[in-house]
Amino acid sequence: MKRWQRAIQDNYGTPTIELVAGKGSVVKDSNGNTYLDFLAGIATNVLGHAHPAIVKAVTKQIATLGHVSNFYAHPNVLELAETLQKMTGDKSARVFFCNSGAEANEAALKISRLTGRKKIVAFVNSFHGRTMGALSMTGQSSKRDPFKPLIPRISFLPYGDERALKRGISKRTAMVIIEPIQGEAGVITPPNGFLKKVRERTSEVGALLAVDEVQTGMGRTGTWFAYQREEITPDIITLAKGLGGGLPLGATIGLGKAAELLQAGSHGSTFGGSPTSTAAALAAIEVIEGEGLLAKVAALGDHLKSEGAALPGVKEVRGAGLLIGIELFKADAKEIQQELEKERILVNAPNPTTIRIAPALITNHSDVERFLQSLGKILRIRA
Repeated sequence: MKRWQRAIQDNYGTPTIELVAGKGSVVKDSNGNTYLDFLAGIATNVLGHAHPAIVKAVTKQIATLGHVSNFYAHPNVLELAETLQKMTGDKSARVFFCNSGAEANEAALKISRLTGRKKIVAFVNSFHGRTMGALSMTGQSSKRDPFKPLIPRISFLPYGDERALKRGISKRTAMVIIEPIQGEAGVITPPNGFLKKVRERTSEVGALLAVDEVQTGMGRTGTWFAYQREEITPDIITLAKGLGGGLPLGATIGLGKAAELLQAGSHGSTFGGSPTSTAAALAAIEVIEGEGLLAKVAALGDHLKSEGAALPGVKEVRGAGLLIGIELFKADAKEIQQELEKERILVNAPNPTTIRIAPALITNHSDVERFLQSLGKILRIRA
């Protein structure tokens, strides 16, 4: 794609498909080919493409008042903050709006500084974003090393290792940041109860617990937030991706003492929480609730895991709801991703042995069966 190469920096590489339209879970390329989109903008388009509720809400809002600075209030912003507060079940929750997951995690990092402590604990293979603070908390050397020196006093513990928590989290720790499921690492799930153990240890030493729900939040795993599956209460929740229903929107939610640390002038974002993006978010939440999508997502996830695990060449199927990682015996995930593209299905290979899917929450049973049948056919041919 020479036009891309002549105009766009090479940080994404050069794509082979140019998408020009979409409706629901289907997208169309510039050659007129249609694809089943099982990546949804990397867990972002929770209602798929061009959903009528989002189109209506955004069209109405952009024609009325598209953007104002955060010097002023707007009803959408207030309603969305109140809605997120209710989702947490904690009236102490206070919301800071931004535009992306990296920004949300940067805000969490700044909040942690205001505790007076400096040490941060994250986890091996974690991913929290590519801006310098978020990157400093990302436990992947391939992403970190080219940009050193990074922010100091950040350590990484083995993900899922309860024994490491007491040694690695101390009274000098300001914040522990963790993903309930490590999406970018290949949809890695910790042992049951691990989040509870992290919560217990942070409470013991007075450290903040930040749960990065950028990829897992907004219903993707079958609950509004994945941490709710373990019935804990974090101090900070970071959100983005699905929050905006396809528009740029992130949030950092502080609970308890973490809700009180940012003061006037200590942080901000020009575009964070615009009337237009928050209109899209409110529309998406209304549809998810009104159509009972959380229960449907949970059921489809169970089906994907059980049926996917029976396919030839599959070692393991991980994840929850519609965030699924299919671990292969062979390191040929990229080739299988390309074969699925030929079958007109879009997925992602975050590492050499894993196929990741994160389709829209409106995905139906027939979409899932088409994916499973196509993947099964490819795997049987390659066996």
